Amino acid sequence: MKPRFLPLIALALCLVVPGQRKESDVTLYSRIGGYDVIAAITDGYLKGVRGDPSFARFAGRGTDSLKRARQFLKDQLCAMTGGSCVYVGRDMKTVRGGLGITEAEWAASMKHMSAALEAVPIKSKERAEFLAMVDALKGDFVE
Repeated sequence: MKPRFLPLIALALCLVVPGQRKESDVTLYSRIGGYDVIAAITDGYLKGVRGDPSFARFAGRGTDSLKRARQFLKDQLCAMTGGSCVYVGRDMKTVRGGLGITEAEWAASMKHMSAALEAVPIKSKERAEFLAMVDALKGDFVE
């Protein structure tokens, strides 16, 4: 082997050695525990929102539509946190446009998301990061 290839081989070995990743390189999806945790967060959030009388004006969907919305939310949260899911739904501005979602409704929704996050075993740092990620969507919801 020619000596000029040794630096390239050394670099390649450094890239594949396990344990060399910084925490900031690991996705939020991985740090919170993956798909099962995303599913638990989704179910907790939807249970809270669907049981909250302040969201009654958004009721009136069939069982199949509720299942579909649940899957869309799981896929969206999975993709947003860096998981391998693909969100195939429309963007939130399009989906929520015209509904007249208020600041108070957004705050109530975030309260339910926070409660859903409290119910799963994730660290406070990741919980805060997850909430900030969701809260960054506020402009696409609140009119």
